[in-house]
Amino acid sequence: MIPTTTKPKERRGLDSDRCWAAVAARDKASDGQFYYSVVTTGVYCRPSCAARQASRKNVAFHKSCKDAEAAGFRPCKRCKPNEPSLAAQYAQKVAEACRLIEAAEEAPTLDELAAEVGVSPYHFHRVFKAITGVTPKAYAVAHRQQRVRTNLKTSNSVTEAIHESGFNSSGRFYASSAAVLGMSPSDFRNGGANADMRFAIGECSLGSILVAVSDKGISAIFLGDDPDDLARTLQDRFPKANLIGGDRAFEVVVAKVIGLIEEPATSFDLPLDVRGTAFQHRVWQALRDIPAGTTATYSEIAKRIGMPKAMRAVAAACAANKLAVAIPCHRVVRNDGALSGYRWGVERKRALIARETKG
Repeated sequence: MIPTTTKPKERRGLDSDRCWAAVAARDKASDGQFYYSVVTTGVYCRPSCAARQASRKNVAFHKSCKDAEAAGFRPCKRCKPNEPSLAAQYAQKVAEACRLIEAAEEAPTLDELAAEVGVSPYHFHRVFKAITGVTPKAYAVAHRQQRVRTNLKTSNSVTEAIHESGFNSSGRFYASSAAVLGMSPSDFRNGGANADMRFAIGECSLGSILVAVSDKGISAIFLGDDPDDLARTLQDRFPKANLIGGDRAFEVVVAKVIGLIEEPATSFDLPLDVRGTAFQHRVWQALRDIPAGTTATYSEIAKRIGMPKAMRAVAAACAANKLAVAIPCHRVVRNDGALSGYRWGVERKRALIARETKG
C-alpha cells in the first residue's frame, strides 16, 4: 500500500500539538508512546529520530507501528521504529546483568558480565552506570549487603550468613560491617544488642517528633501524634539496642531538626546514617536535590535517576524513607500535582509544602 500525498487522518486520543512538540525536540522519553509519519517520504519514525525534520503539514501521528503501516508507511531505516530502541536493548542487557549478579554466589567480574550480554567491557560499564546510576561492582556490593541483612535474621550463625551472602572471607565483610549495618553483625542479628542509640522526643508545629542518632549519624526522624507510638516504632526497629535518652548536648541536634521544619531555609549540616539499597540511595539523593519551595513528580524523579518507567519504585523508595524532612520526600507529588500518601500523614505533607512555598 502506497501512502497518498494527502496527509492521513490522525488517530483519536493523540494530542497533535504535544506530539509535534516531542518530535521537534526529538524527545527520547516519547519513544514508544506514538510514532509519526511523513507523507512526502512514505516512512514513519520514532519521535527521537535524528532524520531531518519534516514540515508539520506533511506529518501525521500514529499510536503504533501497526497503525502507521496500515496507513501505507514503511519503517525508517535510521531509527528502526519497528524494532526495540537502542535504549531498550541496553536496558534489557543491564536487567539481564543485574539478574546474573543477584543469582551468583560470588559477584561476576566486569569481563564475565560483559561477555554474557555480548557487549565490550568498557561499553557495558558505561551503559550499566548510565542506566542504574551505579557501577556493576557497586550494584553487586549493594545486593550482597542487602542479602547479608536478610540472612543475618534467618541463618544459624553470623559466619553462615556472611558466606551465604557471597562473601568468601569473613574478614572482608567485618572490615566494612560498621558502614553496612551501623553496628557489628552479631549485634544487628540480635536486634541491635549492644548498639547505643541516643534519642529524644520533642514537640513542633506538626506534632510530636522523635530524633535518633547512632554513631554514624541521624538514623531516624519520625513525626506523629503520640510520643509513645514514636518510641515504640524506634524500639521495634532495634528491640535490643541500648536506647539512651538524650542529654542537653543532644538537645542541640533535636533543635536543628525542628528548625528545619519550622524554617525550611535553615541549613542542615548534620551527618545522616542512611541505609538502603543502591536504588533507594539514588532516589533519596534526588529528593535532597529538590530545592525548598518547589516540588517534583514521581515521574520527574524517575527521569532524573535515568529510569523513566520506575515511578512505582520511586514511590516505594519515598515510602521507605525514615528521615522525615532531612530527606524531603514531602516535596514529591503526583503527576497531576495532587498530594499522594505520606508516611507521616498527608496533612503534614501539605503543611510542609505550604510553609516552604511561603518561605
